[in-house]
Amino acid sequence: MASDIKDTVHAVEAAAVMRLLPARPRLLALGEPTHGQDPLLDLRNDLFRQLVEQEGYRTIAIESDCVAGLIVDDYVTAGTGTLDDVMERGFSHGFGASTANRELVRWVRAYNAGRPASGQLRFAGFDGPLEITGAASPRQVLTALHGYLATWVDPDLLPCTAEALDQLLGTDERWTDPAVMTDPSRSVGRSPEARELRLLADDLEALLHAHTPHLIAATSRDAWDRACLYGRTATGLLRYHFWMADTSPSRMTHLLGIRDQMMADNLLALADRGPALVHAHNAHLQRHKSSMRMWDHPLLEWWSAGAIVSARLGEEYAVLATALGSMRHREVGTPPADTVEGLLYTLPEDRYVVDAPRLATVLGDTPPAARVSPWFGYAPLDPAHLADTDGLVFVKDVPQT
Repeated sequence: MASDIKDTVHAVEAAAVMRLLPARPRLLALGEPTHGQDPLLDLRNDLFRQLVEQEGYRTIAIESDCVAGLIVDDYVTAGTGTLDDVMERGFSHGFGASTANRELVRWVRAYNAGRPASGQLRFAGFDGPLEITGAASPRQVLTALHGYLATWVDPDLLPCTAEALDQLLGTDERWTDPAVMTDPSRSVGRSPEARELRLLADDLEALLHAHTPHLIAATSRDAWDRACLYGRTATGLLRYHFWMADTSPSRMTHLLGIRDQMMADNLLALADRGPALVHAHNAHLQRHKSSMRMWDHPLLEWWSAGAIVSARLGEEYAVLATALGSMRHREVGTPPADTVEGLLYTLPEDRYVVDAPRLATVLGDTPPAARVSPWFGYAPLDPAHLADTDGLVFVKDVPQT
């Protein structure tokens, strides 16, 4: 079996990845099993550079706030701002502190310098403006969408004035109170004002789409795309806040599902501009349902962004999952020999991409054991997912950086 497994292994290179796929996908997703490890992000950066130079990829999208990501995109395309400021304000989840993310932004800006807009690379966040402790106020995206429409369509068609919108929104602190995550009664998501805002957001988004030909001609496709991002983010945030106020047992399932639906909507919009490399946690990109346990909840399950996008795009969506051998600074030691990670750990290479469906065939009807991680921040590979994954990137040892 060892020789059969070795036959499924290739170098982590764009050409090798493309040979695993029937055609170049519009969205090529690269998952990671843990966050905050720069060696994995360095691998992502290397692969993106090769995809740009060899396969014509033009966008990289990461699991970060889609609105904040516009700051990064403005920097890499037009040089707006400074690198330090962009790293501080253009990322969520603390990802701006990563040296590898900084190098990615620096490289994309250098690549774009002097190139026409049509030949430039783009950066995108595709997560919602969400953190573990809660969600952003819908103010920024609602007022930006309203302002765009107020400038370019007949003001009489707008469902409200900017002043009325501001009054309904109230203070941002009402929306961003972190205590809401554990105390739904503190949420404003089901207040009369929030319900009115959901209707207005729907009307503003409908107006945006109804006037698509005029708006693209009067502004640009990029400006219209950005307004669409504001619209779908506004409706997603208001939906998220609505369920933050819920007290039923399904509250967390709704919140987790809404987040991945927002991710999926952003990815489908990027697919129209494709091809793009997408980078996020394996759980958000897999074709299967995601699951997790939180606090005293039973097992929570919801459809991942990858599952939603894959159902829509078919072969134009491809996913590479990443698995690790060891990460000793996080007490993740040598993998057990009876796991997929353990079998791959015996091979001499430091990192490689595996033909996952072929490996599943080699392993037969009795899959290896599922690895158990001693650290909550690392999610081991689920061997049952191999056959539905286009490729498996394996990194033998992740050092502390």
